[in-house]
Amino acid sequence: MVDIEKDNTAILVVDDEESLRLTFQMFLSREGYGPVEVASTYDEALALIDKRDFDLVVSDIVMDGASGIDLLRTIKEKRVECPVVMVTGYPNINTAAEAVRLGAFDYLAKPVKKEDLLRTARMALQQYALRNTNKALALEKERYQKYLEAVFRSVGELILTVDPQRRIIEFNDNTATWLAGFGVENISGKFLEDIGTCLEIFIPDIDSVLANQRGVPEHRIELPPESGQAGIFRVSALPLTSDDGIFLGVVLVARDVSRLEALEKKGMRNRLHRLIGSSRPMQTVYTLIENVGKVDTTILINGESGTGKELVVEALHAESPRRDMPLVKVDCTAIPENLLESELFGHKKGAFTGADRDREGRILSADGGTLFLDEIGDISSLMQLRLLRFLQERTFYPVGRDRSITVDVRVVAATNADLRQKVQSGEFREDLYYRLKVVDINLPPLRDREGDLDMLVQMFIAKFSTRLRKEVTGISDQALRVLRDHDWPGNVRELEHVMERACVLCDNTTITSEHLPMELRESDRPMPQVHHAEKLLEEEDEEVRIINTLNRTFGNKAQAARLLGIDRSTLYRKLKLYGIDADGIVES
Repeated sequence: MVDIEKDNTAILVVDDEESLRLTFQMFLSREGYGPVEVASTYDEALALIDKRDFDLVVSDIVMDGASGIDLLRTIKEKRVECPVVMVTGYPNINTAAEAVRLGAFDYLAKPVKKEDLLRTARMALQQYALRNTNKALALEKERYQKYLEAVFRSVGELILTVDPQRRIIEFNDNTATWLAGFGVENISGKFLEDIGTCLEIFIPDIDSVLANQRGVPEHRIELPPESGQAGIFRVSALPLTSDDGIFLGVVLVARDVSRLEALEKKGMRNRLHRLIGSSRPMQTVYTLIENVGKVDTTILINGESGTGKELVVEALHAESPRRDMPLVKVDCTAIPENLLESELFGHKKGAFTGADRDREGRILSADGGTLFLDEIGDISSLMQLRLLRFLQERTFYPVGRDRSITVDVRVVAATNADLRQKVQSGEFREDLYYRLKVVDINLPPLRDREGDLDMLVQMFIAKFSTRLRKEVTGISDQALRVLRDHDWPGNVRELEHVMERACVLCDNTTITSEHLPMELRESDRPMPQVHHAEKLLEEEDEEVRIINTLNRTFGNKAQAARLLGIDRSTLYRKLKLYGIDADGIVES
């Protein structure tokens, strides 16, 4: 929890009722906050806001003249970043939704109890302090970046930057020393083709970035025999852009790992719990899981659909002191929005139509253990607010109850969406984003996991041959080449479906190309992406369209929703409407 210096915390109370203004001022001042200033109108409040910075604004919604909602809107337009708590004597769902949509931290219904006011103020100020802390970290990161630039020329790797015309812009001392071994000097400002053969091994990577403005994942290159030198380089290339997104060229980083290869292989692992893979990105994931699994903190897992986020959660739970307590998983998009609150927090009998008995929510079920919230980026604004309150206080109110429940739960969330972009577009609360992202684990897509595909293929063959009671023992080189050439937009889940299909169809001990789906054999094109949806959805019947799309994605509902151009929650409703069993769909 972030510490707050109460005696240096400025709060503004806005209400046209003098008694309420003074009461709120007294409650907050006696709690130690200060200075606490008051305003009776919209204009008075704006004058004070223009004069000084506030850490919190508490405003009535209904006032003479401009309303509190008008004040909230103006505060956001002025880019004043402090949290705003709304007070209303007429609470309803529309008022709450409008306040949340405009960025209110919370709202309180009159008559306001002292403990409710102080609790909400404390939560809002802690959230504000957390956001300011993150901004300070961002500034520190910027200063660190400048420090990195200062040591640019002295690092051990070869670093080379090239402009869009393939002209060398900068290089570090290590690059100059390496080139000098080939008799090459004074390369600044020269074009790549004028340098000679020593840089030829790096040119394909540079040209790829120049053509596509996308990075080239790290890989290994041998120096050709004609270079006269032996060595293996680990190479990556990335776009070089300005702060405003203008493409400036390419930065290439190459490290001589000839002497490190043998040592490195000794420390490589090929699995952690149910996670499989020995690639460098997976080594990073393993290390993160082992380090943060033991620390009782909130974690956000980012990764495309099918990358294995649920397996990461299971590994985190297994590495934690909570391993003997429950691991409760909640797919936030599989539960209708109007039932998600009850599903998470539980409800009292009679709280709403159909609530015929008391129900213990998933949060209480996870007490002492781990709560996994999958697809967290798709929950509603009001649900985001309730979840934020829970993460801050570790207490919650079941639907229909007025007594809080305290639990000891470790929360892990996952998403395949860009939450930062959702924050910028106003679809996701920034304070909740930072609460979830105390530590983040980025799970790599299968296409970036060099060498892992072969290992996964063998694992799936063993798994499905056992399950199907078949004697499938391997795969042909030609079939394996087809798998290696595929882009795997559905990641490991897609590969799993393909291998299950292959094992089902295999009538001997070896999987061949004929056992693989036709689109993998006939073309090395990646599976259709979202922007091709209009070409995919030519069928007239909606049910047929959904089934065909699920077939193309091997039952991957998240990817199917993107191809159909609909929200994942909408797809779930359609599946229920048409009685479609998506989990049973595997293309034949």
